[in-house]
Amino acid sequence: MSYNFNEIEAKWQKYWEENQTFKASNNSEKPKFYGLDMFPYPSGAGLHVGHPLGYIASDIVARYKRHQGFNVLHPQGYDSFGLPAEQYAIQTGQHPADTTQVNIEGGVDKAGNKIAGYRNQLDKIGFSFDWSREVRTSDPNYYKWTQWIFIQLFESWYDNEAAKARPISELIEIFLAEGNEKVNAVCDDEVKDFSAAAWSSFSHKEQQEILLQYRLTYLAETEVNWCPELGTVLANDEIVNGVSERGGHPVVRKKMKQWSMRISAYAERLLQGLEDIDWTESLKETQRNWIGKSVGASVTFNVQDHEDTIEVFTTRPDTIFGVTFMTLAPEHELVSKITTPAQKEAVENYIQATAKRSERERMADVKTISGVFTGAYAEHPFTKESVPVWIGDYVLAGYGTGAVMAVPCGDQRDYDFAKHFDIPIKNIFKDVDISEEAHAGKDGTVIANSDFLNGLTYKKALKTAIYELEKLGQGEGKTNYRLRDAVFSRQRYWGEPFPVYYVNGMPQMIEAEHLPIRLPEVEKYLPTQEGEPPLGRADVWAWDATKNEVVKNNLVDNEKVFPLELNTMPGWAGSSWYFFRYMEDQKRDEVFASAEAMQYWQNVDLYIGGSEHATGHLLYARFWTKFLKDRNLVPVDEPFKKLINQGMILGESAFVYRISYEASGWGDNINELLLEILKKTDEIPTLIVGSPEVDNTNLIKEYILKNEYLNAIEVSNLSFNFNPIHVDVSLVNTSNELNIEGFKSWREEYKDAEFITEENGKYIVGRDVEKMSKSKYNVVNPDDICKEYGADTLRMYEMFLGPLEQAKPWNTAGITGVHNFLKKLWKLYQNGEEFLVSDEKASPESLKTFHKTIKKVTEDIEEFSFNTSVSTFMICVNELAAQKCTSREVLEPLAVLISPYAPHIAEELWSLMGNKESIATASYPQFEEKFLVESTKTYPVSFNGKMRFTLDLSLDLSKDEIEKAVMEDERTQKQLDGRTPKKVIIVPGKIVNIVG
Repeated sequence: MSYNFNEIEAKWQKYWEENQTFKASNNSEKPKFYGLDMFPYPSGAGLHVGHPLGYIASDIVARYKRHQGFNVLHPQGYDSFGLPAEQYAIQTGQHPADTTQVNIEGGVDKAGNKIAGYRNQLDKIGFSFDWSREVRTSDPNYYKWTQWIFIQLFESWYDNEAAKARPISELIEIFLAEGNEKVNAVCDDEVKDFSAAAWSSFSHKEQQEILLQYRLTYLAETEVNWCPELGTVLANDEIVNGVSERGGHPVVRKKMKQWSMRISAYAERLLQGLEDIDWTESLKETQRNWIGKSVGASVTFNVQDHEDTIEVFTTRPDTIFGVTFMTLAPEHELVSKITTPAQKEAVENYIQATAKRSERERMADVKTISGVFTGAYAEHPFTKESVPVWIGDYVLAGYGTGAVMAVPCGDQRDYDFAKHFDIPIKNIFKDVDISEEAHAGKDGTVIANSDFLNGLTYKKALKTAIYELEKLGQGEGKTNYRLRDAVFSRQRYWGEPFPVYYVNGMPQMIEAEHLPIRLPEVEKYLPTQEGEPPLGRADVWAWDATKNEVVKNNLVDNEKVFPLELNTMPGWAGSSWYFFRYMEDQKRDEVFASAEAMQYWQNVDLYIGGSEHATGHLLYARFWTKFLKDRNLVPVDEPFKKLINQGMILGESAFVYRISYEASGWGDNINELLLEILKKTDEIPTLIVGSPEVDNTNLIKEYILKNEYLNAIEVSNLSFNFNPIHVDVSLVNTSNELNIEGFKSWREEYKDAEFITEENGKYIVGRDVEKMSKSKYNVVNPDDICKEYGADTLRMYEMFLGPLEQAKPWNTAGITGVHNFLKKLWKLYQNGEEFLVSDEKASPESLKTFHKTIKKVTEDIEEFSFNTSVSTFMICVNELAAQKCTSREVLEPLAVLISPYAPHIAEELWSLMGNKESIATASYPQFEEKFLVESTKTYPVSFNGKMRFTLDLSLDLSKDEIEKAVMEDERTQKQLDGRTPKKVIIVPGKIVNIVG
């Protein structure tokens, strides 16, 4: 009975689908377990073997929990809005909805490309997903609720006193009763105080403008990362090395009116919440650094000859007497106001150059020193001295106030800036040498040259400086955060439409009963000629406030019909709450998730995904969850109790090496012989040689001479360069041999190339480990692995590669070992061609082997150490095979134990043993310590101190019984040869020594 894995796996995948084996219940007396993967973006490229790594790990845990009697929710879906689909639509003219659907479901797209489909690929790997709860963020039935949550954010404000979000209606009641003077809220900086009477006297539009300064989602002029080529704003994590992650296009900083979210209101709660969740310390620290809490003071500097002031935030107000200049971000709104005519051109040129650098690039670049003097001066709060005001790109408009008071003696960046531009450096630290570098230390530092702060330590000086600033009315103690409000607008087509229309320029929310507002049809997915987002191309994109429906644009009269928002939401909108949607199974049309469902599932018990989401997605999801909890819409404050970042599976790229030539040894003498050589080398066919790590110079020269391309003198004056060329790994076998003819057919430009091969005619490629990518031709399709070796082999091999959290290279050559193990497992249940599992009692050795395996595998799953589990299974099967174990007592629970890792073969073996139900919910084997307790001891039997043989005896025997058994053994009698021993020394459980 052979192990026909393709047939077995197809059979059980069909069974699981037809019987909805993994469908979770929202009404169960079992304890609940919610395991979740960060859901994938469905691109046409499909899955490669790196993608399923985290899914396999979460699936092992989900199946393990089912065996333990948990009601398991293990859903899957698609993060299906986003830029890649839109870019593909622009290139091919296909609608993103069409390409997204075929990418998920498989088939042939309108460009004729055959697409495997994510769903088909995932199903082939045998995941225990509850597909009945599938989520697609681009489905109007889903994004209806994303729009609804946006409206809830718009209708909320953050009360600092209550430390939570509250309905905007309650803020209006406060304004009506007492104005805003006593309101402690997170709001725009420029909010002015007003009384209740004043509020009532404001026009409706004025009231709306004020409320917009308090709302948790609001419109504002914001510095953004603008990518002209993509025609959209990009988030910081969508930019790499100053260019767009998608396409590598230039990005500039510019001001635009955008929707933003007041995530900054939740900064402290986002920090504190990290203490209550089971995440790695490194991941928590990443979030802490991103939030960036700083305690210090806000200081106001008056600008000379201007009514304007410059506000700075500093963690070191104790160093205020060391200020010798100020630096503004190039984008700071004051720059244009205070720059003198003489400095205007230099300042404008610098601003233009700076706009081409991303914030991340400016923060990371500590070597480049650049800046321009504005010509303006500020006034020191205490000394009243003139302080020159510069601009420099090391200061960011969005961080703090966009301005710094530069203390070069105490900050290295300020120090370097001052040295570069020859700005004075004042030393305010007693007995500290600053001739070579700034002094950033605090402990033991005593302040000097600082008037009333002289002689004070850091802590005392800090408090005193704040006290004196508050007395002057030019500062106060303050806590600041690096975390900034999140820009929520994208100038794209393929995203959630905002449920917003505009009356007299003011945003109005569309009522919930009229959602979803669906994406309109457009002719092209590009910005309009006027620079409007793609939705500006829609002919039917206006809101009839009377009929409550979307109508044609030409009906806009700004009385009954109004323009709709042209931007769409960013990619993180739908992914910030999808984990709650999975909880709901019955009432999806009525609510985003019912209170009953959320009360049952609470939050995600285990979340697995890539470390690239350590800030963006995880911060936004935590922010939305805390907001929804504030508004009593969800029962939890944190979405993910435990989180694991899986490492990346790297591709092993293959290379051939094309030879290029240089004539050497001639110095500057370019004579006729040299020219002749160079001419002839052009006539030599393209030569490709093996890895340059091996010295191939003589081999190449011999080849050239043998084929009479050059003579010996000419060859001796040639040197060679080796240019690596990526090879599709499908053209290379497990011995690294290249299919030469296949390569020539694949790369048209090398169809006439000549390969310098080894003596046996084989060409061995070079290898290097890189990120798995289509552009590097090192992608391995899991469909191919499943077809050749089976999904169970793929699952176990991916776990076997190494610890889950670590990056590791893929090497197909190693997969045969795991496949052979599964064959051995199959044979354990067979007697030739006959399936054989007996009802005989298992031997003590087999029970010991099995329970040892239960203990180790269970510990490994609990610790997410899946690679060592695979090794343990291999040892177990080898031992049971050697013991010739056929007992159902061991083999039946063994199938359950291995089921989370290799579910298809486990289901088949379970069925062959006569079980009618799926193995998926079979009880997990219980470890029993007694089977590991030794019942016998192998005693070394010695004669006069020399061990002659061993004897297995029960550990329950007394000394007399041990002596009797040893003396009766024929080997003892042979050793004594009729003699009577003088003494028999016995240490129970250890030794036997016969003397004399």
